[in-house]
Amino acid sequence: MNAQTLGNAPDLRTGFPRSPNESMGFYVILPRIVDKCRATVAGTNGDYNFNCPLDRLFFEFAEVDADRFKEQVAAGKSDEELWQWIQANSKQHDEDAIKAWSYKVRWRRPEPAHAGFFETLRLAAAPQNYQIETWFQLLDAEEGRL
Repeated sequence: MNAQTLGNAPDLRTGFPRSPNESMGFYVILPRIVDKCRATVAGTNGDYNFNCPLDRLFFEFAEVDADRFKEQVAAGKSDEELWQWIQANSKQHDEDAIKAWSYKVRWRRPEPAHAGFFETLRLAAAPQNYQIETWFQLLDAEEGRL
């Protein structure tokens, strides 16, 4: 499948996926995962990688197989259709558990071993913004949303 046959694929060579803070069914990062997967299928993902460590946090918690998810995306499903598929094919967590997971993921800070790398990225993205402390904040800064 290519960009012409997957008409809803973003071109991440010239733009950005949705913010990691956006949610679908209370799952943060899920709209971003959808954008990166669509772009990967279409060959327009640029430097963005589908099923990266951040994406895998969702796949592991929801117990969704990333390859099966990618097959659904490749079939051209809309966000709503993908959400329905996830509901039917994921571990059934109650709303509070999903919200708690989303809160935890949203506020993840770098591990001490990665602090230098994080600070290098923060200085490149927003050298005057010392309030960037989480991975989500850093992604939003890098992509011009902060």
